[in-house]
Amino acid sequence: MNIRIIPARPADADFIACCVMEAIGEEICGDLARNNRTLDDVRRVFATLAAREDTQYSYRNTLVAVDEDGTQAGACVAYDGAGLEAMREHFFKAAKEILDLDLSGMDPECEAGEFYLDTLAVSKSYRGQGIARALIKATAVRAAECGKKLGLLVEKENHNARRLYDSVGFRQVGETPFAFVLMDHLQMD
Repeated sequence: MNIRIIPARPADADFIACCVMEAIGEEICGDLARNNRTLDDVRRVFATLAAREDTQYSYRNTLVAVDEDGTQAGACVAYDGAGLEAMREHFFKAAKEILDLDLSGMDPECEAGEFYLDTLAVSKSYRGQGIARALIKATAVRAAECGKKLGLLVEKENHNARRLYDSVGFRQVGETPFAFVLMDHLQMD
């Protein structure tokens, strides 16, 4: 199968939203959907943010893997950590307006000195074909162009993801709390 890694477009917003939800998992999505909200409301938050140019989940921060037919196979959202504070204000606003949640007290998940890999997800029918690895490598090039190390957070119990990250050169540099869970903070050598 021939997979290409391309910059996302505004039309990819719904796919990006689904990838973000896949990456953050059912538990966190369920927490976001409390207060009589639905998972579709959560998807709408992320799709709204992905369609914009100035948010952490923006299509401008996203690479998409597509097959020879142009079908989306996976996505990677990553950005310069120095811009997180300004970008996430839009997330806080959308969470308040759509989900009636005040998330403004959340700790930042990345450092200003790194290029942060926020979301990595591959559609189930495309898994096991090296797409996640290709997305990471393409994102590492973007980080190098910014002169920053590529960093990410991974749940301690996510052994499959950790094996992948270790195999492409990530090493643990610390631990960081995110969404009330202590995660391993990794950076690529």
